[in-house]
Amino acid sequence: MNGSAASRLFSKFASTMSELSGRPVTFALAVTLVVVWAISGPFFGFSETWQLVINTSTTIVTFLMVFVLQNSQNRDGKALQAKIDELILTSGAQNKFIGIEKLDEEEIREVSQTLAEKAEELEEVADRAEALDEAAGKKPESG
Repeated sequence: MNGSAASRLFSKFASTMSELSGRPVTFALAVTLVVVWAISGPFFGFSETWQLVINTSTTIVTFLMVFVLQNSQNRDGKALQAKIDELILTSGAQNKFIGIEKLDEEEIREVSQTLAEKAEELEEVADRAEALDEAAGKKPESG
């Protein structure tokens, strides 16, 4: 199996596992297993082997789920970013924001600060326009 096919297969597996692990029935099943394990304690004398069963199984599941969920999150993030880029391209938005996710944290923080300042300026302009409309006796538009 080549790398691309393996990648597609893992992505499909990760998507399925991610979806299944997020369902309420899966949570109920996990709780049931823990309860059954806890109830079985007296039958096994609360032995080290009995404890090892839950410790080992939960450790293995947790370890594997990290990779499964990270794969799903990476793909979801990339898909969302592609959709946002498409919206930027097809609207009047500034194209300089395409690919912004590739900037480092400090650069993203600077862009966010600039956008927050622009939003504040626009809010002030809108407030002044509303005040002028009220002064002129116009009813402000509801939006």
